[in-house]
Amino acid sequence: MDDQKVKRSGTTNKRKARAMNPRAESLLSVVLLLAGSFLIAVSFNLFLVPLGIASGGVSGISILVNHETGIQPAYTQWALNVPLFLVGLWLLGKRFALKTALGSFVLPLLVLVTSNWTPPTNNAMLASIYGGIGVGVGLGLVFRGKASTGGLDLAAQLLHRYTGVRLGLAVAAFDGIVIASAGILIAPENALYALVGLFATSKTIDFVQTGLAISKVAFVVSDHPEAITQTVLHDLDRGLTKLDGHGGYTGESRAVLMIVVGRGEVSRLKSLVRAADPSAFVIISDTAEVLGEGFQLP
Repeated sequence: MDDQKVKRSGTTNKRKARAMNPRAESLLSVVLLLAGSFLIAVSFNLFLVPLGIASGGVSGISILVNHETGIQPAYTQWALNVPLFLVGLWLLGKRFALKTALGSFVLPLLVLVTSNWTPPTNNAMLASIYGGIGVGVGLGLVFRGKASTGGLDLAAQLLHRYTGVRLGLAVAAFDGIVIASAGILIAPENALYALVGLFATSKTIDFVQTGLAISKVAFVVSDHPEAITQTVLHDLDRGLTKLDGHGGYTGESRAVLMIVVGRGEVSRLKSLVRAADPSAFVIISDTAEVLGEGFQLP
């Protein structure tokens, strides 16, 4: 029992240690913003701009403007980000401004600084994939720093706030308009490559946000919940949560056990449940991120 108290105390201390002071947290946010913006700028200039792959957002608009007029993408990004930032400051308040001001200025600056870098490929498919991945990693770092690079995401937020349109739909609509414009102004094939790049970006952002630590969550319905509880607690050494459930046909009360385990523990969990109750009903599915004792600390 004393060991359990020591473990819990140690876990509490770790959580307190992980809770950074505001200055350190702000510094980390800035570092992630700068690193992410640099990756976005490099990926943008090495892969997307040379082949006219406008995969949405202000960056995509800047590629279209560059194709039609020759204006440097960085200047177009500043020209769009600054008014959007001012509108956001007016409508969304100072809290928004602190998170967005730096990103709205730094990203176009880095795009300008890296604009003369030599692209490594002339293959549009490779460029859309690697460009999408690079932008996704950069945005993932920016989001992990709880920051923003401004752009059409802000326009989507405003549309969502003042019209009730779902945020995801608003973002998709703006990106869709940019990609469709690329198909008209550059070439239909470019719009298809832009969709590939956008898909790669979205999947990479998810990967950066959640990492590789995929866990499994099991829901177990059994007539012998106490036997399964004991074997999970003592043999598997995992915690669990008891949920109240009711049979849809019988209406009888049934205990539902929710158990979260690592991928390597799934086979052992199934064996233990089967030994405790061969007729138990078990559902096992992926869960992208688990925070708390025994897993990643919040």
